Amino acid sequence: MSIYFQNSYQRAFGTFPLQGDIARQAILAAAEAGYRAFDTAQMYGNQIETGEALKATGVAREDLCVTTKVDPENYAGSRFMASVDQSLRELQLDYVDVLLLHWPPRNGRIEPSVKQLLSAHDRGLAKHIGVSNYTIRMMHDAQSITDGLIITNQVEFHPLLNQDRLLAGADEAGIPLSSYCSVARGEVFKHPEFAVIGDAYGKNAAQVVLRWILQKGVSVNTMSTKPENIRANFDIMDFTLSSPDMARIGKLTQTNYRIVDRNLVPWAPDWD
Repeated sequence: MSIYFQNSYQRAFGTFPLQGDIARQAILAAAEAGYRAFDTAQMYGNQIETGEALKATGVAREDLCVTTKVDPENYAGSRFMASVDQSLRELQLDYVDVLLLHWPPRNGRIEPSVKQLLSAHDRGLAKHIGVSNYTIRMMHDAQSITDGLIITNQVEFHPLLNQDRLLAGADEAGIPLSSYCSVARGEVFKHPEFAVIGDAYGKNAAQVVLRWILQKGVSVNTMSTKPENIRANFDIMDFTLSSPDMARIGKLTQTNYRIVDRNLVPWAPDWD
């Protein structure tokens, strides 16, 4: 089982786009709420704040799951390992629990960067390795290159986007998915179904969305700067959505509202 789907690690606190004291305070609030998995990236520019805040929490290192991602700009040659070393310095860690490739390389040839990722794992700089924004074909290729060591593919995943094919392909590749944009950057709140369903469980709309994602077998990354929302986003393990409610929410995937497309990220791959 992927570390991303074990106990409290199913719910990670994402740090994009937080910076400075806002990032530090949000991470401290998340740790107080119970989060033990934290997600950052070289591209986010907040690894220093993340490292400072995690140290300030007083949570034992062995109880944390820290994920960071390598910027595609650092895939080439010696820049890869130098960037990972820099990430560790900024995070004040000897290793990260999970190291991801943030995007497929712009030339589409994944083997060199995946081999670099594997090398970082072999050097002990990352306990686990994974990818982000990979297509079905890329997931299979990455598993082949690493002999099955890829433990997650972090992708856009929420109830307004149909990711059934990607989810099935990930299952075939043996790579659990991890969600970002889990509430579609607030777009889900325009749909009253989530609040209506939440009323029956004593939960809010965001909690229903996050619970739906978990019950699809996908771990969640969420971000907020408000302590009350941070606590609520973590408090999603004491109820289970019924099959009819899961199906009702699932119908909304026909909306096919994708946030991260080539208009936003020009180098995004052709999604499966």
